[in-house]
Amino acid sequence: MARYNYERLSFQDNSFLIMETPNVHMHVASTLVFEAGPLRREDGGVDFKQVKRSIVDVLHRIPRYRQRLHWIPLDNHAVWVDDPHFDVDYHVRHAALPRPGTPEQLKKLSARIMAQQLDRKRPLWETWVVEGLDDGESFALITKIHHCMIDGASGTDLAHVLLSTSPEPSPPGERPAFMPRPAPHRSDLLRDELVRRFKRPFQLISNLGALGREFEELRDEISTRASAVLELAGMAGGADETPLNGKVGPHRKFDWLEVPLDDLKEIRRAWGCTINDVVLTIVTSAVREYLIHRAVDPTKINFRVSAPVSVRTEEDRGQMGNRVSTWMVDLPIAKKTPKEQLTAIHAETQRLKETRQALGVETMMAVAEWTPSVLMSLGAQSMGGQTNSIVTNVPGPQVSLYCQGARLKAIYPQVPLLENLGLGIALMSYAGKVCWGFNSDPELVPDADVFVEKIREAIDSVRAAAAAEPKPKLKKKAAKPAPIRAATSH
Repeated sequence: MARYNYERLSFQDNSFLIMETPNVHMHVASTLVFEAGPLRREDGGVDFKQVKRSIVDVLHRIPRYRQRLHWIPLDNHAVWVDDPHFDVDYHVRHAALPRPGTPEQLKKLSARIMAQQLDRKRPLWETWVVEGLDDGESFALITKIHHCMIDGASGTDLAHVLLSTSPEPSPPGERPAFMPRPAPHRSDLLRDELVRRFKRPFQLISNLGALGREFEELRDEISTRASAVLELAGMAGGADETPLNGKVGPHRKFDWLEVPLDDLKEIRRAWGCTINDVVLTIVTSAVREYLIHRAVDPTKINFRVSAPVSVRTEEDRGQMGNRVSTWMVDLPIAKKTPKEQLTAIHAETQRLKETRQALGVETMMAVAEWTPSVLMSLGAQSMGGQTNSIVTNVPGPQVSLYCQGARLKAIYPQVPLLENLGLGIALMSYAGKVCWGFNSDPELVPDADVFVEKIREAIDSVRAAAAAEPKPKLKKKAAKPAPIRAATSH
């Protein structure tokens, strides 16, 4: 039996720790709004104990929630170990809005909570139970989880663990005793890391021997991946400075809106594209109008966004950590009409699929596993300089979810800002709607509310343009010939 137990972070998970600075906090967050329902107390508050109990009951299904970081000596790389001093009261917190408990008050509280860095000496998550919304008719959960623990897809899986599809409150469940496994000493971690690096070349040779029996497939795969990496390398630089970019400060502003999912589906059907194409077209239109508002000529700006792409397989379902790649998309903000913008966006996303740019990012992540983390720090921290913003679109659950019988009304996601990015846009679909979350630095983007209004206007203009699209004429069905009756004799 091993004397100690730990799990080494992947390079991609570890990169989110490397990218963190005093002003750039790499946690993902969401503000979830619930109907108070059966959790409302007579005094207008919310049953905090019931909410906390529902989280405690499932902790055994989320091992990362009771693990903390240890660091490998001489290397800027972390491992997960069990936290022997885990205290759920540190992670599940209680707050209240002053009357009347408006959405604007909740947005300000969400922004303040999001601007605070997670304590790396503890498990990297917090959940804030916020009562008093809508004069007690609703309450909110504000969740913070470090990006090294989850991506968008694993966050959706996590929601299914923490919440229920049943409107009935769940009775107290059995809680397996938490027995923290022993953590390694620094000398153990250093020795294991040296052994791992010594074995890697021999593992590669062994793998190549096995792959040699399938040489044709191997050659094609290497060629495809090399082309994808070259395609990605060709996009280095190229993003111009805009009013949305600059040195990120310590404060945040959070805003949101929502739109019926059917509205985006109607646009998709009218133009024969994807939902993601529609989202990027809406963002293109809003960015264009916002830059004009800021007295910037959009025809002279190359505006690039990072669009995360999930590369999870069925085997990865339900697992924590990151399995995500990235598209680097140049938005056609020089084009004036939604149809022109959509046509350019669709052509670009088709090209990215054909050139498999996301595979290039995935390949670079795999190669990085061989590289000491200290040498990758500079590259990871400079990623924000290649783009102007982030647009992440996560498919969420399309059935209603409940917290102890209280129905979840909306999920407003928050994507962390990278260095040099003053605005991040996140979307999550849920129960027939698409919830947009806008995370911004108020010093870089003091008029983020104007940008959100430009998104509203863009949704309307893109929807109107799609509705005006000529519908294909249906061919008339040819009349069926009368059936031939068999001759009968009498």
